[in-house]
Amino acid sequence: MIIDLKNLTIKKVHEHFIKGDFTALDLARAYLKNIESKNKDLNAYLEVFDDVEEQAKIADDKIKAGKADILTGIPFAIKDNILIEGRIASSASKILENYHATYDATVIKKLKEAGAIFLGRTNMDEFAMGGSTENSAFGVTKNPYDHTRVAGGSSGGSAVVVAGDMALVALGSDTGGSVRQPASFCGLVGLKPTYGSVSRYGLMAMGSSLDQIGPITKTAEDAEIIFNEVHGKDINDSTTIFENTHPKKDLKNKKLIIGIPKNFINKDGVDKEVFTNFEASIAKIKLLGYEVKEISLSDIDYSLAVYYIIMSAEASTNLSRFDGVKYGLHKDGKNLLEDYLMTRGEGLGKEVRRRILLGTYVLSSGYYDAYYNKANDIRKTIKKTFDNVFREVDVILTPTTPTPAFKIGEKSKDPLQMYLEDVFTVTANLTGMPAISVPSGFTNDKLPIGMQFIASHGRENILFEISKVFEKNGVK
Repeated sequence: MIIDLKNLTIKKVHEHFIKGDFTALDLARAYLKNIESKNKDLNAYLEVFDDVEEQAKIADDKIKAGKADILTGIPFAIKDNILIEGRIASSASKILENYHATYDATVIKKLKEAGAIFLGRTNMDEFAMGGSTENSAFGVTKNPYDHTRVAGGSSGGSAVVVAGDMALVALGSDTGGSVRQPASFCGLVGLKPTYGSVSRYGLMAMGSSLDQIGPITKTAEDAEIIFNEVHGKDINDSTTIFENTHPKKDLKNKKLIIGIPKNFINKDGVDKEVFTNFEASIAKIKLLGYEVKEISLSDIDYSLAVYYIIMSAEASTNLSRFDGVKYGLHKDGKNLLEDYLMTRGEGLGKEVRRRILLGTYVLSSGYYDAYYNKANDIRKTIKKTFDNVFREVDVILTPTTPTPAFKIGEKSKDPLQMYLEDVFTVTANLTGMPAISVPSGFTNDKLPIGMQFIASHGRENILFEISKVFEKNGVK
């Protein structure tokens, strides 16, 4: 049987395994063949693991024994900041180029128990700092739709391997849109779960109050399957929540109300084709029988500034551990301080250094109250605004990004223009709400466009429901 990688889903693969149409080993080899032919041009994988076939054989034994989980034998790609015991986890940084993880992240442990196959680790913006994967110490990842354009970031490699049929599904991390934005740029589904619903244990921290691990997939159903497998309370992560922390709403006979924040979206900087696609998505939502209601999100204009203050502050603190003393790159200076300066100066890229400096500044004496504390106060106000809005609507619809994938190098010299790409995505991280990006069409140049659905805490079930209906009715 010829394996049609382009149209496979998790359920389809599982059914083929059970029927005996092909084996996990056959599927793994098909992906390895694609990786060999495509990755040199796209630079999506930093490493392809050398034991993929051995992993597949173990999965096949499990399938033959009738002990297969829905994810048994499913080929995953893993972002380079998620730890797999014994594997290199560099976070796409020179300072950790040869660091080998000493334990499994909780999500990896759960996937191993399910029998998933890990194909390799994917490229990303260094320490997840960026929206284009141009900040990787190991080269830019290219968009599979146009190799002159970025893949998005920071989980760009994870998105490209799925879009390029070099993995069935992938894991990324989302601090301000780093799963949703590359998913949008590559025509995929990207989920940022409710904060605390998926353990961060074994994820290299950038912004501890913002980070969440999420799946990048071709369908909303695949994202749902993975989320259901990896979410849950974890004793190793005190921020994780119990499943009943946010009770689910019964969707039976419920007509969902979709909120449209026109005051936030009618702004300069939103690409004309993205805005046209947004209007078309609203029309599509109405035709599908959903009620549409215009809403106002006061204080949301401050979200991007608040996000970059809080994220930089937390990143500067988290990255202080990478000093070359216990692990990673080490440079010898005349004294300990010079060791630090030489190691971090050579091992960390420009964007990482920029954010460390910004974060250290806003946390410094005399500026802590003026910047960091004020940002946290406004963050609470933004959260209250969304809580109030979700008393009126079930879901909020926005574009995922203000533009389609931009040219490589186009924004790398202007950090502010790059940061503006996060304008629609950062609010979900600031508030802890779940959000999902789904494909909604293409530009005239055949570049993917994504729409973002945001729900209140713990309402991933609503996001999956509406996303499956939305994608079922086709992307034009």
